[in-house]
Amino acid sequence: MPLGLAVLVLVLLGIWWLRVPSPGVATTPVASVATAPTPATPERLAAHYVGAQACASCHAKETQAWQASHHALAMQVADDKTVAGRFDGGALKQDGSIASFFKRDHAYFVKTDGPDGKPGEFEVKYTFGVYPLQQYLVAFPDGRLQALRAAWDARPAGEGGQRWFNLYPGEHIDARDTLHWTRLNQNWNYMCADCHSTSVQRNYDLASNTFKTRWNEINVACEACHGPGSRHVEWSNASDATKKADPSMGLSISLDERKGVHWIPNPVSGNPARSAPLATHREVETCAVCHSRRSIIARNTAPTGRLMDTHDPVLLTEGRYHADGQQLDEVYVYASFLQSKMYAKGVTCSDCHDPHSGKTRAQGNALCESCHTPAVYDTTAHHMHKEGSAGSQCVACHMPSKNYMVINARPDHSIRVPRPDLTVQYGVPNACANCHADQGAPWAADAIAKAHGPDRKGYQHFVEALDAARRGKPGAASLLTTLAGDVSSPMMARATAVDALQHYASPDVVPAIQAALGDTDPLMREAALDALLAFPPEVRGPMAAALADDPVLAVRVKAGRVLAGVPDAPLDAAQRAARDRAFATYQEAQAAIADRPESHFDLGIVYVERGDTAAAEQAFRQSLKLQPDFVPAYVNLADMFRAMGREDDAAKVIDEGLRAVPDSAGLLHAKGLALVRRNQTSQTLGWLERAHRADPANPRFAYVYGVALNSAGKGEQARKVWEASLATSPYDPSLLFALAEAERDAGNMARAREYAERLVAVAPRSREAHQLLKSLGADNAPTFH
Repeated sequence: MPLGLAVLVLVLLGIWWLRVPSPGVATTPVASVATAPTPATPERLAAHYVGAQACASCHAKETQAWQASHHALAMQVADDKTVAGRFDGGALKQDGSIASFFKRDHAYFVKTDGPDGKPGEFEVKYTFGVYPLQQYLVAFPDGRLQALRAAWDARPAGEGGQRWFNLYPGEHIDARDTLHWTRLNQNWNYMCADCHSTSVQRNYDLASNTFKTRWNEINVACEACHGPGSRHVEWSNASDATKKADPSMGLSISLDERKGVHWIPNPVSGNPARSAPLATHREVETCAVCHSRRSIIARNTAPTGRLMDTHDPVLLTEGRYHADGQQLDEVYVYASFLQSKMYAKGVTCSDCHDPHSGKTRAQGNALCESCHTPAVYDTTAHHMHKEGSAGSQCVACHMPSKNYMVINARPDHSIRVPRPDLTVQYGVPNACANCHADQGAPWAADAIAKAHGPDRKGYQHFVEALDAARRGKPGAASLLTTLAGDVSSPMMARATAVDALQHYASPDVVPAIQAALGDTDPLMREAALDALLAFPPEVRGPMAAALADDPVLAVRVKAGRVLAGVPDAPLDAAQRAARDRAFATYQEAQAAIADRPESHFDLGIVYVERGDTAAAEQAFRQSLKLQPDFVPAYVNLADMFRAMGREDDAAKVIDEGLRAVPDSAGLLHAKGLALVRRNQTSQTLGWLERAHRADPANPRFAYVYGVALNSAGKGEQARKVWEASLATSPYDPSLLFALAEAERDAGNMARAREYAERLVAVAPRSREAHQLLKSLGADNAPTFH
C-alpha cells in the first residue's frame, strides 16, 4: 500500500459520519432549572476583603482552631519561626542534581542549578506548606516565584522524616525540562498561588511576560472560603431589625447547608438518612476550588460557592483516574467524592472535617461511627479482620491512600466497596492488595464473595463502559449512552461517559448528547458540548447555540469553543449572535491564563477553524515563546502551513521543533510525513522508525511506519510491527485494516477474514471495513447502512 494511500485510509476509517438533521436542544430549558445559580447581586459584588483580624474578635474559637491549621500555615515569609528545614550547610545529591542549604545574615539560601543550568545561590523568600513536607519559594526579578525541587520531609525521624528529598526521585531533570524548578510547571504564580493565599491577583502582563502578583492575605484565611467579609462586618454592627432583614448575615458565601440538619440513624441497615435533603452544594463547591483537579477560566479565581463559575473541573479521564474512578494521578478529592454514595446522600465536607482546624471530627472508626451503626459495620463479620487490626479500620478498605509528592498519603474519597473482582476483569486497583498483594486479586475476590455474597457490588458500577471507551472496544458507544442516561450512577461518571462520546460520533449517539445538553447539572451540559466538537459544524452549531448564554461560566466557555469555528450557513441570525457572544467569552477565559502556552495553543486551533491563519500563526508562535519545547504548537503550526500549501514553511517549523525537542515522537513522525509529501521517500523510513521507537505504544505511529516498510518491499517486517502494536492496542481500526489486507495479499484468507471481522466490530459504520470484509467472501457479511 503506498504511504499516501495509507494516510487516506487512516482518515477514512475515522470518518463515517452520516448526515442527520440538526436537532435543537430538547428537555427543560437550562436557565429555569432549580440548580441554576443566582447571579451575584450588586451589593455582593461591592463587598471587599477585611482580613482575618476583623473576624477574630467575634469568632475567637474558630480563629484559634484555624491558627494551628494547615490553611493558616499554607504560605509564610521565611524566617526562624516558619522554616522547618535544616539550612546548616548540608547538601542533597540525587538524580544528577546537587542542592546545598545554608543561612547568611538571617536569610535562607539554596545553592543549586539555576535557569541556565549552572550552579547559583538563590534566596528562599517563602515557606510553602508545613506537613508532611515543606517546600520553599525563590523570587525572580520578573515577578515569578518558583518552587524548589528539593523539599523538607517534616515527619518525625522515626517515620523516615527530618531530611531533604527530591520531589521527582529517579528522574534526571535539567534546566531544559519543563519540570525543572525554574521553569513553567514549577511556577507558583499559576500552579499554586490561588490555593495557598487569599484573594490572589496574578497580574500577568503578556507584553513583558512578567507578574505583579498580589494577595489580600498570604495564607488561606477566613475570606478564602467565606468570601470578602465587609458586608458581614457591616451586618454584625447593624441594628437587630436590620440583621433580621438579611438572613444571609451579609456573607458573600453562606456555608450554612448543615444548619439545623442532623442524621437520623437506622439501626437495621446501619446507614443514616439526612433529616432534610441537601438542596445546594455551595460548601462542596467552595472546597473544590482548591481540592480538585481543575483549570482556571476566570481572572478572579476566588470562590463564589459555584465552582464552575471560576474553574473547569477534570472528569474521570484516562491518565487521571482508573477506569473505575479510583484516583491515579494527583487529582485531590473533588471528583472522587462526587462518585461516592456519601455525596449522593447529601454528605458535605464538614460532616467529616472541621472546617477551621482542618482535622477530622473524630479519629479512626469513631468518625464513621458518628453516622454508621457500629453493631452493623464495626464487626468481624463485616470487615473480615481481627478487632483492632489495621484491616479493621474503615478507611483501610473504603478509602485506601496513595502517596503523592513522594510522602503525602491521600485517601481516595470515592469511599467505595473493595472490588478485587474488577482487578481480575479490568486491571484496576483494589484496597485488599495493599495488605494481601502476595495472595492475589482472585483470592481476595473469592474471600469477599464468601463473606458478603456475590451481589455486593457497591455504588460505582460504571467501569465496563469507561474501560470499553478507553480501549475502543466493540459496543463502547452503546455502553456509554446507557451510562449517560443511568440516573442511578454518579453524575461525575455519567458526564465522563457523555464526554467520551466524542470518540464515537455518529447519529446513534446524538439523542444521548442532546439529553445531556438539557440536563440540570452543568457537568453534563459541558460534557455534551465537548462531545459535539467531533461533529460537523452544521450539526454541532445549532445544537450548541442554545448554551451560549448558559447561567454557568464553564458551560458558556465550552459553548464558545464549540461554536467558534461554525460558519454562518447552518445558523440563523439569533444563533450567529449567540456564537459571537460565546466566542468572546471563550477568548476571555483564555486571556485569564495568558501566561500558559496552552491558552495560546487552544486559540490557535480555533483560529485555524475560523480560517484566520494569521491570528493562528501568531497564537502558535506566542505559545512557543512561552514554552519553546511545547510540541503540539510545532505540530499544529506545521499542519496549518501544509494545509495552506506552504510545505517549505511546514518543514522549517518541524525542524525548528526537533532542534528544541530532538526526541519528540510527534515531531519525528511529522518529519517523516513531511518528507513523503516532498517526495523524499528515501529518507522517510528512518524518521518514521525513530518516531515508532520513541513512542511504541502509539498505534498511529506503528501503523504508518508499517506502511512505509511495506512500501519499501519489507512486508513481513511491516506485519510484525503491526502485530506487535495490535497486541497493546487490540481494537485499533487502522492496524486491523492493514493486517487484514496484508494477510489477504499473503493468501491467508481465514486470517484476513478474522481481522476484517474484528474491524467491522469496532468500526461498524466504516464503509471501507464492510467492503473489505465482503471482498474476502465472508459468510453472512453484514451490509453497510
